[in-house]
Amino acid sequence: MAIEIKHLRKDYADVSPLKDVNAVIHPGEIISVIGPSGTGKSTLLRCMNRLETPTSGSILVDGTDITSKNCSLPKLRRKIGMVFQNFNLFEHKTVLENVSMGIHDLLKKDRDTARSEAMSLLKRVGLEDKTGSYPDELSGGQRQRVAIARALAMKPEVMLFDEPTSALDPTMVSEVLDIIRSVAADGITMIIVTHEMRFAKNISSRIFYMDEGEIYEEGTPDEIFNHPRREKTKAFIMRTRTWTWKVGMGGYDDESMRASLQAFCHQQYLSIRLVNKIELVLEELLTAILNSSDMRTDSEITLTMTAAEEASRVHLAVGSPDLPRDLLSCIKDPYSRRILNTYTTSCRAEAGGGAEFMIHAREEAGGNA
Repeated sequence: MAIEIKHLRKDYADVSPLKDVNAVIHPGEIISVIGPSGTGKSTLLRCMNRLETPTSGSILVDGTDITSKNCSLPKLRRKIGMVFQNFNLFEHKTVLENVSMGIHDLLKKDRDTARSEAMSLLKRVGLEDKTGSYPDELSGGQRQRVAIARALAMKPEVMLFDEPTSALDPTMVSEVLDIIRSVAADGITMIIVTHEMRFAKNISSRIFYMDEGEIYEEGTPDEIFNHPRREKTKAFIMRTRTWTWKVGMGGYDDESMRASLQAFCHQQYLSIRLVNKIELVLEELLTAILNSSDMRTDSEITLTMTAAEEASRVHLAVGSPDLPRDLLSCIKDPYSRRILNTYTTSCRAEAGGGAEFMIHAREEAGGNA
């Protein structure tokens, strides 16, 4: 199913998320739509299946303008399936009923056939043992897999995915992405709004980078991720994200801190090797600081770590008004000093401010010693 978008615009009372969107999507293509929040990515998808009515412009699906008043929306939505970031399941219906009801009500198949087809789809997404469960009994990843099965039940020619993993715990993301990969293998046309950059890089035919209410730059994954031409695309691809944690001198919840840290590292696709080193460095630094006689009992330590996706190193800042000027002097244990000397490079240290370190994945990158 070919899709052509011409000068698409969407205005609300106080904002215009889409100003001039133009694109041609060929049958069987997998398009990932990336970009900062608030740049119209989700609005574009909602216009494509007419959950939103464009202010102006046109969307041609196999030559038919679906923005026209004569367009049959029920017929359109059977051709164009959509998976939402917040699942949109019927909470009062079982998993099997959520998937089978469209087959029965919209495709007009008898109940036995609808249930049989729904069971096949649930087996495909690995949920054949959850047919009698209700959505609130499922994990986020399971609910999203039900939503994908429900969309596939209409046998759509195009699938739209609106940030399908954004509402999920990091541990559940991979199970949903694996299902989307299997759908892509069927040759169905797919448009995916996503913040999972590695996934977009690996699965897509083309990437649309949206900014300023338009498709600011488009190209193959190699062109967008490795050779972007325009400045905003370059800045977005190379962006960093930040993790922050506060520790009081009375101690800290090590388990909660590690869980938060690991979730951040997972989102950034940092290697297991690098994550292990980050945890070791944090443990040694916090142990030294909490045992330091220079620190007041009411002091608070702020840990701030920044990293880009798939980086081989991260930047760690340790801040507290009472932090010793030479933080490493607090560390007496030879093993602890060796860990910090091997895994980090001290970038800056100052009285009354803090210390900054670069933690790197490669031991041979050098250290403080």
